[in-house]
Amino acid sequence: MEAEIRAFMDHLRLERGLSDNTTSSYARDLADFSRYLAREDRALERVDRTVVLRYLSDLKRRGMKPTTIARRMSALRAFFRYLVREGVVHLDPTQNVEVAAPDDHLPRVVSEEDVARIIGAVHRPDAMGLRDRAMLETLYATGVRVSELISLSLQDVELAAGFIRVEGKGNKERVIPLGEWAQEALTSYLRYGRPLLVRDRSEQAVFVNRFGRRLTRQGFWNILKAYAREAGVSGKVTPHTLRHSFATHLLEGGADLRVVQELLGHADISTTERYTHVTPQRLRDVYRSAHPRA
Repeated sequence: MEAEIRAFMDHLRLERGLSDNTTSSYARDLADFSRYLAREDRALERVDRTVVLRYLSDLKRRGMKPTTIARRMSALRAFFRYLVREGVVHLDPTQNVEVAAPDDHLPRVVSEEDVARIIGAVHRPDAMGLRDRAMLETLYATGVRVSELISLSLQDVELAAGFIRVEGKGNKERVIPLGEWAQEALTSYLRYGRPLLVRDRSEQAVFVNRFGRRLTRQGFWNILKAYAREAGVSGKVTPHTLRHSFATHLLEGGADLRVVQELLGHADISTTERYTHVTPQRLRDVYRSAHPRA
């Protein structure tokens, strides 16, 4: 089965353009299924619906979360559809196999006031302070993923035009406006802060650490956590929290769902629709302003 998994990974990367992170996730899930087949002494060509159901039961016995089981099943569906198209197997054993939908936990969102408090907790007047404010303003202004934020290079930032260019999942590029506050913070950092941090003039990373090298995801997470704690914002605040807050605050302000989908880089609008569940105040406001008997 290893050869078939490798061929499927090449298909995902080369033909579907999926990122290395996504293909690696598929590979891990399929490797687990491969180990299960080895324990059961079952060849890939002899996998049927019963084998798939027994595998799902095995995942439950191992204490897998519903979200993990749903992800494993999704990987199996994609894999066997590929095998059928390639003529490796004749029937898709995942057809008509249903798994319980995982609980759709709503993303945590912090208020506009809490976001302002977190950013306002940056008091340092030095290069690191300019960097931290620019990072926080940019993350909240654009809703980019933390991986996209730290991957920004100088050529991705168009300060005069007021936008950044990011490469998201599936190597899909999107252009996102910065907003006035983020634009000003980035300008100050790039002009007065970054030159003091960068030691190698060939370094193209926008956000660098104290050694002048590209900041890591963990490094940014620690920075955000420290400022959230200093601002007195309760609960766990992660980079994804600011991304969720960005989307929610846009929708509460009246932004079109399709626009938010484009800004977030969601391939499927159903992913973006999760945020509509956390804007009841906006729904009430629109209802009261639009309904003649409200």
